[in-house]
Amino acid sequence: MHVNLEKIETLIRQLLVELGEDPNREGLLKTPARVAAAYAFLTSGERTDPVKLINGAVFTQETNSMVIVKNIEVYSLCEHHMLPFFGRCHIGYIPSGKVFGVSKLARLVDMYARRLQLQERLTEQISREIMESIDARGVGVMIEARHLCMMMRGVEKQNSVMVTSSVLGTFRESQATREEFLALIGNRAT
Repeated sequence: MHVNLEKIETLIRQLLVELGEDPNREGLLKTPARVAAAYAFLTSGERTDPVKLINGAVFTQETNSMVIVKNIEVYSLCEHHMLPFFGRCHIGYIPSGKVFGVSKLARLVDMYARRLQLQERLTEQISREIMESIDARGVGVMIEARHLCMMMRGVEKQNSVMVTSSVLGTFRESQATREEFLALIGNRAT
């Protein structure tokens, strides 16, 4: 799918007018083009194929050990208000003979985050993609994020953090595996 930047620029220009702004004033002259480019980038995950993104960076490795990557930065847009939410993603998985090149996990997070998104869906999409791509024995994904739609408007709760998790396979079936994941990412089960 192709993004029509010229059409988006026109719409942003119209939006500025409807908000009572003058799109011809100095500070706003290039704003429609900048906003169009920003939205094209921030929603590029919708137009990205996960198979092409992974690009064969899956490697044979016999191990029963849990693989953890934590504190992956997440930046996304809430689909309800198109305002940013941001935070950290923690991923754990138990391989079944295949492991990811470590940077591919961060790239998968970015791909799914660069969409109009719900944090709950984002968490599920990441865990399912990891599970299916390498046929993992289990996957755990936790995202901790701050939502500007809640911080800047509405209830205006600046210190609120939303936490979502998705556990599949052995992470769902085994309390010990879940607890090991939480301990390794620095969150203890309550």
